[in-house]
Amino acid sequence: MELKGAIFDFDGTLFDSMEIWENAGSEYIKSLGKQPEPGLDEILRPMSLYDSALYLSKRYGIDKSEREILIGIADLVEDFYFHKALPKPGIERLLDEMSRRGVRMAVATASERHHIEAALKRCNLDGYFCGIVTCGEVGSGKNEPDTFRKALELLKTERSDTLVFEDSYNAVMTSKADGFVTVVVNDRFERRRKEVEEAADYYFEDLEESEEFWRFVLEQ
Repeated sequence: MELKGAIFDFDGTLFDSMEIWENAGSEYIKSLGKQPEPGLDEILRPMSLYDSALYLSKRYGIDKSEREILIGIADLVEDFYFHKALPKPGIERLLDEMSRRGVRMAVATASERHHIEAALKRCNLDGYFCGIVTCGEVGSGKNEPDTFRKALELLKTERSDTLVFEDSYNAVMTSKADGFVTVVVNDRFERRRKEVEEAADYYFEDLEESEEFWRFVLEQ
């Protein structure tokens, strides 16, 4: 294919940042000087945000309202993006090579814009992207194609010349159904690894050796 554009998911694809979402509850309890119970984050995972806060309040005797607990967790998440989140191995090299080849790039993410902007700027990666599209701003999640379509508008490229980089099964299936070619970079927190590997047009364990990417994708 004649690659002209690339749409990147952020969490788990560009950055190794899924851990903050996987462990937010236990990290919050630790921040209060308490010891989280084994498997706490698994307990919280199916709960709504409010129910999670209610559980933490009762289980750990936290003298805060549910709203205050949620604010505390949100502050932890923000601190992670602003000061700790790092790119996945090989990403900077890949972005540099894409930029050198004139590929236009955008971010399509379910996370907050200011979190993504802060992490990209801190790691000196913001200059590679012509824009960021968030699910919140678009008004739908990645189970719908709207976020990918909006990113494509920013790129001003054609679907046939544009790759979508993702790590989650649902997002891969959505983008494929909308006509995009998909590239999956394995993420350690993806629970449907086998399914996403089979669904992707191209699958890589990592991108530390970007020559492999160019050989399998650009030179077909």
